[in-house]
Amino acid sequence: MNKVFLIIQREYLSRVRKKSFLILTFLVPSLFIGMYAAIFFIYKNSDDTAKKFNVIDKSGIFENQFKDQSNVTFNYIDAEYETAKKEARTEKDVFLLYIGNNFKETGDVEIIAEKKPGIALVSEIENQMESILQTKKLLAAGIDTAVLNGAKAKVNINAKQLTDEGEKDASIGATYVVGFLGAFLIYLALFIYGAQVMRGIIEEKTSRIVEVIVSSVKPFQLMLGKILGVGAVGLTQFLLWIILSTGLSTLGANAFMNQSDTKTEQTDTKNKIPTEISAQNGGAAQQFFKAADTINFPFIISTFLFYFIGGYLLYSALFAAVGSAVDNETETQQFMLPITLPLIFTFILGMNVIVNNPDSNLSFWLSIIPFTSPIAMMIRIPFGVPAWQLALSIVLLIAGFIFTTWVASRIYRVGILMHGKKITYKELAKWFTYRE
Repeated sequence: MNKVFLIIQREYLSRVRKKSFLILTFLVPSLFIGMYAAIFFIYKNSDDTAKKFNVIDKSGIFENQFKDQSNVTFNYIDAEYETAKKEARTEKDVFLLYIGNNFKETGDVEIIAEKKPGIALVSEIENQMESILQTKKLLAAGIDTAVLNGAKAKVNINAKQLTDEGEKDASIGATYVVGFLGAFLIYLALFIYGAQVMRGIIEEKTSRIVEVIVSSVKPFQLMLGKILGVGAVGLTQFLLWIILSTGLSTLGANAFMNQSDTKTEQTDTKNKIPTEISAQNGGAAQQFFKAADTINFPFIISTFLFYFIGGYLLYSALFAAVGSAVDNETETQQFMLPITLPLIFTFILGMNVIVNNPDSNLSFWLSIIPFTSPIAMMIRIPFGVPAWQLALSIVLLIAGFIFTTWVASRIYRVGILMHGKKITYKELAKWFTYRE
């Protein structure tokens, strides 16, 4: 066992001492938070030039009915079709909206400009035209649109969860974000650190260093040491990312909240809005913290660490077997797809099926099967998972790791010393049946 610890120590220290490890560990959280802050700032302060629409309405239905918006203005013109097209061709940010005489029969409308309009711009025109037509039909039927609009009500649903401790708030948006983030990080980690194990084995195999190493340790000890060593590196990096991201996010959110509170106070004083109304409205930062309070972060982080470790150990054993079976990374492609397919399959299904129905039979089985549970269960956990299902998933994941490690070790002990031979699945099956 001492030899395994020596291999773990070597794999761990050789990686954490690299400048690339230190740079990525401290830079990635800052880059991600900075990127989202920049996106938010740009979106909030974007000064998009309003597009101008010259409207020719031959049908007479929409005359003086369009309403100017922040991103679009309307100008009704009485010009020939060809003349208006030339103007739209030569002037920047000018579009021609042409409604022909046969609009009632065809419903066709033309938008003509030098450049193609964006989807949001076209949707704005369509929505306004549909609203205008709907209003006209209602008036023609003798329905007062003012009464109809006044009857519209806004509904704000606040989800509540009944627990043994009582009634608790349940933010669906925060639950979705946490589930997605946990699943995505595990999905990413299994590829990154599993591939590191595979590359390390290929490098040692091609340089023939492994032939010297296996004279002192058993192949299984070498494989286990490499898996645990690289896994410890990944766990260290993720823990540092969690700590740094949490710290930076908290500092940024507090600064944003203080800034929002200051602006709200200034606005409230200027407009003489009562304090009670201002407090009810709240800001984005307050809403963020309110949503975050609905998540049990200690439980989420602890389960994340388990599924990160369990999923990594299961898949890295298979990556190690692949690395031992080939002589270079090019040859790994034929073996990689069967290994990575369950991960890709689960991630796609998770974002489309599990989040919409976390208690379905499909969600249950995906979170129980060891090859899919690290991702599927991380999506389900924020929504609430029965204790027996979580326990069953944990037991099966541990059993799955033990089984895949045993299978991989049977292939590894032969493949690590095999050179220059084209490997097939049939050949791998033979290696598996070889006796010690």
